[in-house]
Order: sequence, then C-alpha cells, then structure tokens
Amino acid sequence: QVQLVQSGGGLVQSGGSLTLSCAASGSIFSIYNIGWARQAPGKQRELVAVIRSGGTTNYADSVKGRFTISRDNAKSTVYLQMNSLKPEDTAVYYCNAKNPSRRMDDYWGQGTQVTVSS
Repeated sequence: QVQLVQSGGGLVQSGGSLTLSCAASGSIFSIYNIGWARQAPGKQRELVAVIRSGGTTNYADSVKGRFTISRDNAKSTVYLQMNSLKPEDTAVYYCNAKNPSRRMDDYWGQGTQVTVSS
C-alpha cells in the first residue's frame, strides 16, 4: 500500500554533512510515524531518529545534537539531516513508516549507503 523511495547518501569526509530523503507514495503520509534506522556490517540495526505524526522527535544518544529528522507532509517526504559526521556513522540507512493505529501498516525503504571517511 505504501512505497518508500530513499535518496541521498554517499561518501563524505569526517566532519561533513549529508541529507537523506524518504518519499512515500500510496497512502496518507501525515498519519504515519517515520523513523530512520541504520545497520553496519557485523552490528545490529540501530534506530537513530523518529518523528511521529504529531511532530515530536526522538534521537539515539549516538546521533543526538548532530542529526535532525524532519518531515514535509505536503510533499510526503521525511528527511534526515546529518551533520558533523563521524566514521562510526558509516552504515546502510533505512527509512521506516508505521501507522500507529494499524499495526500491519509497516513499511521500509530500500536503504542507502552512507560512508564517512576518516
């Protein structure tokens, strides 16, 4: 019912910035809670940021103060602005949309690689 298409990512040097985008189609975007998660080789997937339908946000301690999640409901798009990037931020990043009122509505983007060189 919902497709999430990610863009952004790439290679950046330590201390640099990147912005990831996640565009949704096929449903009503504004009611969904949207998260960004990342997974590096040999490590468990880590939820790094969440923005709820009401606009409240939460961040993992590892990215707090450096990353900002935002959403533009008119464009059905969520963003992850990543500043002061560190090599340990290197991972595949995924966006995730969940309908808080309907558990079966749980969708994932295709993932995008972020690589931070030291």
